[in-house]
Amino acid sequence: MSSTTLDYKKKDFVSDQEVRWCPGCGDYAILNGVQQAFAGLGVAKEKFVVVSGIGCSSRFPYYMNTYGFHTIHGRAPAVASGVKIANPELDVWVITGDGDALSIGGNHLIHAMRRNLDIKVLLFNNRIYGLTKGQYSPTTVPGMKTPSTPYGSLDAPFNPIAVALGAGAGFVARTVDTQIPHLRGIVEAAHKHKGFAFVEILQNCVIFNDGAFDHVAAKDVRDDRQVDLRPGQPLLYGKDLEKGLRITPDDIEVCAPEEATLWHSDGGTGASAFRLCQRPELGEIPVPIGIFRQVERPVLEEQIHAQITAATRDLGEGTLESLLGAGETWSVE
Repeated sequence: MSSTTLDYKKKDFVSDQEVRWCPGCGDYAILNGVQQAFAGLGVAKEKFVVVSGIGCSSRFPYYMNTYGFHTIHGRAPAVASGVKIANPELDVWVITGDGDALSIGGNHLIHAMRRNLDIKVLLFNNRIYGLTKGQYSPTTVPGMKTPSTPYGSLDAPFNPIAVALGAGAGFVARTVDTQIPHLRGIVEAAHKHKGFAFVEILQNCVIFNDGAFDHVAAKDVRDDRQVDLRPGQPLLYGKDLEKGLRITPDDIEVCAPEEATLWHSDGGTGASAFRLCQRPELGEIPVPIGIFRQVERPVLEEQIHAQITAATRDLGEGTLESLLGAGETWSVE
């Protein structure tokens, strides 16, 4: 299988499978945005691998006309890691949800971040378990009544961006399911980054958690409730970008546009990113989307293959027989 052209259109990434999500689900918009983005990345279609775990979002590989794996619950990062190490030339993407990634898959996710393989993770966060009928998830807000928390959830939720920053992910970003131009831009930026990239996508579940992000993403409020973190640009928001944010040693303040802080995602301690992502969603300060961190460091699969090459050069190719007979051996009579 080979590509004769890289002049792809969105339709080139649409599979022959019927898309089966609930009508109105935010997954449709994400699928559309990712297919559009993939068409413009300049990567041969047979180089893409889409890996998922379990959940509504994890049907994604069926709907992408690429190679893919539908794996088991929470293990998508492990399978994706194996794919990338075995063939570093592949463009490997993980599609996961807040439950799949942050509950049963939490350990796999943070270690994939730590190891810094060149894989990209898109986490669809609807703050609920959708596939299994609406139980609370690791990102569900406290007090929410669900089949598994009939009197209201008591758990303190994970903040996916804070988890990624804390685990050392080199690229950390957030976007919104229905804001397709922004989503495409973030997917393109994640692809361009060499190393592990983590993208949280705020996504609506119309059946079990409808309107979970209306206070951030609804068209009539989003200009005033979102600030886009654009590296090298001031922190501005509002319909006409007439408001700014100033980050001081002690606080984050609303200010005039000319006083807004320039956003830097490529160095330092990342303290500003942590502070911004953990601000209350319903306060005066808008919710940050965009790129929180963008720092490159050595990529694991390259180091692994360099180590293998060096060992082979120094010790020779070796055989299975020599491997089995190496080290301490003994006979049993």
